[in-house]
Amino acid sequence: MPDVYKQSFKQNYTNNIELSIFNCGLERCAPGQTWGPGIRDHYLIHLVVSGKGIFEVGGRTWEVSEGDLFFARPSQLIRYTADEQQPWEYSWVGFNGACAHKLAAQLPFTDDAPVHHTSDPDGMRAALNNIYSSRGLQPQDEAAMVGYLYLFIAALMRETSAGKPHTASSSSQYVLNAIKYIQFNYSHDISIDDVAKSVGVSRSHLYRVFMLNVGKSPIDYLTEYRINEACKLLRAGSLSIAEVAVSVGFFDQFYFSRVFKRAKGVPPSKYFAAQQDADPASPAQL
Repeated sequence: MPDVYKQSFKQNYTNNIELSIFNCGLERCAPGQTWGPGIRDHYLIHLVVSGKGIFEVGGRTWEVSEGDLFFARPSQLIRYTADEQQPWEYSWVGFNGACAHKLAAQLPFTDDAPVHHTSDPDGMRAALNNIYSSRGLQPQDEAAMVGYLYLFIAALMRETSAGKPHTASSSSQYVLNAIKYIQFNYSHDISIDDVAKSVGVSRSHLYRVFMLNVGKSPIDYLTEYRINEACKLLRAGSLSIAEVAVSVGFFDQFYFSRVFKRAKGVPPSKYFAAQQDADPASPAQL
C-alpha cells in the first residue's frame, strides 16, 4: 500500500465575511483511519480520488469510493472512516460565510443524498488542488483561494443543473430568492413576513424550506447577515455605533447592541475597540 500522507492548510482568521475558506488539503489515509463522530462549524466537501470508505451522517451510512464527493453541513454530526483494505485518498475544502448558504443550496447534495458521483473527477481534483496551491496568509492569497473555490463550486453547480434540470421550482429556489431579497433589503425595516411575501410563500413555508436548505430559520439568517455587515462597518471605523446600527437595519441602538453581543460575544463598542487596539493603522485587515 502507498505511504500515508497529509498536506493541509488552515486559516487562523479571515478578512472575507462573504465567503471564507476555513481549511483545505489532500490526504492518503491509513487503513481504518477515522474522524468523528463530531461536528464542524463550516461546510465541508471531500473528493475521493482513490480507494474507498464510509461516510456517516444523520444516523445513516454511505459507502464512498473513487469519483465520489461527500458533503457535510455546519453542526451536522458526522463520521468518516477509511476502508481497511483499500483506504481512500481524498482532497477537501471547508468553507463558510454569508454567501455560503445560498451557494450550498445549489450544489448536488441534499440531506437524503450527501454523496454525489462526479462526471469529471480530474477536473474536480484540479479545482481543489488549485485552492490548496494558492494557500497563504496574505490578503492576495485569500483572494486567490476564494476565487478558485468559486470555480470549484461553479463546476459542481453545472453538475447539479445537468442532473436536476427542473430545480428552479424546488424549495431551494424559494430560499435563493429570499436570500437575494434579504441581501438587497437588509438595511431597511423588513420583517420575515416581507421576505415571505417577496417570494410568494407563507411565513411557515419559508421557515420549513430555510431549515431544510440552510439549517437555520429565516430570522436567524437575516440577523446573522445584518451582524456580519455591521462587523464590516465597525472595522472600517468611520461610523458611530448608532450609525452602524441604522445602516444594517436596526433602528434601536440598544437592541442592536444586545443582538450583536449575543452573536459575537462582546458588545459592538468592545468589538470596535479590539479592532483598533490590534492594528490602529489598518483596521480593515482584521
